[in-house]
Amino acid sequence: MPVIAVIDYDMGNLHSVCKGLENAGATAKITDVPGEIEQADAVLLPGVGSFDPAIQHLRSRDLVSPVQDAIASGKPFLGVCLGLQILFDSSEEGKEPGLGIIPGVVRRFKSEPGLTIPHIGWNRLELTQPDVPLWQHLQHQPWLYFVHSYYVDPIDSTVTAATVTHGSQTVTAAIARDNLVAVQFHPEKSSTAGLQMLANFVQQIEMRSLAMSH
Repeated sequence: MPVIAVIDYDMGNLHSVCKGLENAGATAKITDVPGEIEQADAVLLPGVGSFDPAIQHLRSRDLVSPVQDAIASGKPFLGVCLGLQILFDSSEEGKEPGLGIIPGVVRRFKSEPGLTIPHIGWNRLELTQPDVPLWQHLQHQPWLYFVHSYYVDPIDSTVTAATVTHGSQTVTAAIARDNLVAVQFHPEKSSTAGLQMLANFVQQIEMRSLAMSH
């Protein structure tokens, strides 16, 4: 049973995402211990809240290097919501520099008539990188649950793995690069499609472990 380190830096309710991973057959270990993150088969970086406090919490717990090392190691890595945004260089939401793993900026939705900000609720995902392991067995344009006022704007558009349209704005809703995938929506709150993604993540970990053992 693969062990997934769910990084705890005081930014979000970890219970529901852990439940989703456990339902998919993994052991979810909530941790802020660098050694446990290093030993895990995969890493999940959750997050709810604001950009600057998230970066400050990660720094104060000495978790920046463990996150960077986990991604560099090649093990499966999943960022969720704020855990996607802090991978970028900076955010219009705050002044702190981000982790700089994905070049680009986090931007606020532009106001337009009749547009609600934050973007809250169910919306369709347009998959732009169809071969991402996380997207296996999903329906065409699956419905996912979003809660955000900011979205990521990568410099290299080829890292965008899915988009979402809110009002007249079509923005990046997920990125994928090698072993790293990060999503703006909440898979743990997204019913069947979201749970399928968490199951896909667990399967990806199991396949990697199997390949490495041979």
